[in-house]
Amino acid sequence: MNYYVDVLKKYAVFEGRARRKEYWMFVLFNMIAAFVIGFIAGMIHVPILSNVYALAVLVPSIAVGVRRMHDTDHSGWWLLVPIVNLVFAVTDSQPGPNRFGENPKGVGEPQGFAVVQK
Repeated sequence: MNYYVDVLKKYAVFEGRARRKEYWMFVLFNMIAAFVIGFIAGMIHVPILSNVYALAVLVPSIAVGVRRMHDTDHSGWWLLVPIVNLVFAVTDSQPGPNRFGENPKGVGEPQGFAVVQK
């Protein structure tokens, strides 16, 4: 839940990088919230409620998507290309800093499995 709130706090921050976990947890909680709000709006016959929620999270959704593209060292404009943006969204972060900032996982933090040599 913290990832969802953190993305909302960075409402229109398009600079920097967002980890995979931050992006996908926001997507998950956003889908759950949209379903619940849609269900409630349908029960009380106020369909505008779900439209207001969708409009409220539009900018944060785009912003976290752009930061996710930055984490893989790609421009945020890749969000406009349907299949490619999904591939980039599931790709692991570029290790270390890139042109968009420091790695949110930590600077110099090892990625993946380490090879032990004897």
